[in-house]
Amino acid sequence: MLRRLGNIFRVPDLRNKVLFTIGIICLYQAGANIPIPGVSWSQVQDLQAKAGASGVLGFLNLFSGGALTRLAVFGLGVMPYITSSIVIQLLTTVIPKLTQWRDQGPSVKRRSPRRRAT
Repeated sequence: MLRRLGNIFRVPDLRNKVLFTIGIICLYQAGANIPIPGVSWSQVQDLQAKAGASGVLGFLNLFSGGALTRLAVFGLGVMPYITSSIVIQLLTTVIPKLTQWRDQGPSVKRRSPRRRAT
């Protein structure tokens, strides 16, 4: 088992991928634990206490791994992307133009004429 793990570091491509992944995880952990400057720590502790009692804030805090109530630099993570994606999906049922755009997909980019510098 340990010999197989050692083989990962002998192959340059695998070694680079593993080291990159470990580096990204370390960077995210650092950003999730560094608080935003200018925030009162006593108010952050009050927010953490309320998050345990509140359903919505506790739920959002769950997705951020606790970084939201710590008011960390990477506190939001991918939540804005997920939320906007859900909102757009809901709006496609209401707004016909969004449904048309969704149905056209990336083919619009291929058909659009491109300007060329001469």
